[in-house]
Amino acid sequence: QLQLVESGGGLVQPGGSLRLSCAASGFTLDNYAIGWFHQAPGKAREGVSCISSSGGDTLYADSVKGRFTISRDNAKNTVYLQMNSLKPEDTGVYYCAADWGHYCPGFVPFEYDSWGQGTQVTVSS
Repeated sequence: QLQLVESGGGLVQPGGSLRLSCAASGFTLDNYAIGWFHQAPGKAREGVSCISSSGGDTLYADSVKGRFTISRDNAKNTVYLQMNSLKPEDTGVYYCAADWGHYCPGFVPFEYDSWGQGTQVTVSS
């Protein structure tokens, strides 16, 4: 059974940093593009970033460009999201999702096959 587990969320002050991890079990991530999504309270899930299966291509939402960095370590079967200069509007649950194939399918949730349970990020002073 394909399973993704996010970790690394928490409470951070504005301007702070967090690194989220998305670990896979039951399958290897080598053949999957991975996306990160953000769901703010009371709002729809929105795409934040995506990385191709090889790690050679990345995609970012305009709201996080220059602040967030996605990366992957296929040897560790893990994808990371480094979040810097965090803002209160970054608060919410962050989900990772896997799509079989090389290229990022973009930020349309139904394009992804498997989802993690999410990790809470709260940016507040």
